[in-house]
Amino acid sequence: MKKTLLALSVMVAASSANAGIEVYNNEGVTVNLKGDIEVVYVQDIGVDKEFTQEIQDADFGFDVRYAVNDEFQFGGYWEFDGASGDVTDGKSSSADVGDVYVAMYSQSYGSIKFGRTCGALDDAGVGSDFQFGVTSFFNNKSSFCADEMARYDIDTGMFYGTLALAQDKKSVDQMGKDGSYLDLKAGVRVADFDFTAYYGDATLKNRTSSKTSDVVVSGPDGNYTISNTVTTAQPQADDSILGLEARFAGVENLNLEIGYYLVDFKEVGADKVKADTIALAADYTIDAVTIGAGYSVTGTDVANSKDKDNWFVNAGYGFAPNTTAYVEVGGNDVSEDDTGFAVGVKASF
Repeated sequence: MKKTLLALSVMVAASSANAGIEVYNNEGVTVNLKGDIEVVYVQDIGVDKEFTQEIQDADFGFDVRYAVNDEFQFGGYWEFDGASGDVTDGKSSSADVGDVYVAMYSQSYGSIKFGRTCGALDDAGVGSDFQFGVTSFFNNKSSFCADEMARYDIDTGMFYGTLALAQDKKSVDQMGKDGSYLDLKAGVRVADFDFTAYYGDATLKNRTSSKTSDVVVSGPDGNYTISNTVTTAQPQADDSILGLEARFAGVENLNLEIGYYLVDFKEVGADKVKADTIALAADYTIDAVTIGAGYSVTGTDVANSKDKDNWFVNAGYGFAPNTTAYVEVGGNDVSEDDTGFAVGVKASF
């Protein structure tokens, strides 16, 4: 799942009670179909990047629910991800399995899910970018999603919160067999303001990484190629993240947002690394056109490191329900990096 500081809410619709298209409703049983699709031409921020076409979203899923009584529903959700990293890179045309979980929903007490899904921090982020959100906030070993996760959500209107716990006994995520993950979200809506706090803590323990390469072997009938996989043990590490966000929507058609994020990462045998990020974003809507911009600065305590500034400016045109055509420009203050540019279309149902 794509993650950027200023755009992390692509998949939130999958957990919404009324998301998607209702395809069945009879005697307390409902089936909703939801989906996302996005195709973009993009030149990434960096050195001598090419202007390429990418399929970045091609997902659909089924949300099935059974009414237990007037208070509770039992349900299941399964999703097919047609835009995995290999598909986006043009290396594959196969769909992967996305979120898969069972859940219990309550009118008064929230919902609880068990299965493959994401934690509270996957909802974090401010702004309305499409491609060039800030990535320096996240450690590249961070993962907010897991196959073995339990997630609880509640929203009373004024107050809302999330608590998620995960393990990795099958060693398919980045935690490791003896690792663990916890995160939470707490928020309050007051007048035209929305305040949210996030916290996450991960222990990465007894984990491995694998690399597969082709090896040429000599035989009696000549040379032939075999695949060789090398598995390497990774050192134990601890990762924690704190996030604070505020949003203001008191002016018609205008949204203002600010976020502060603090990351601590400590790997056995290495010094602890701290990084903090401040992000600002705004968007303004005129009829079917939304204009957005964002800026952030990230600093670390690594010796001889410099603060990194990131920015983006975009415009989106909603030419059909839940459908947006957009253009975006983004960059940073690294002198060697070229400015990024993207033009694309995204839709959801």
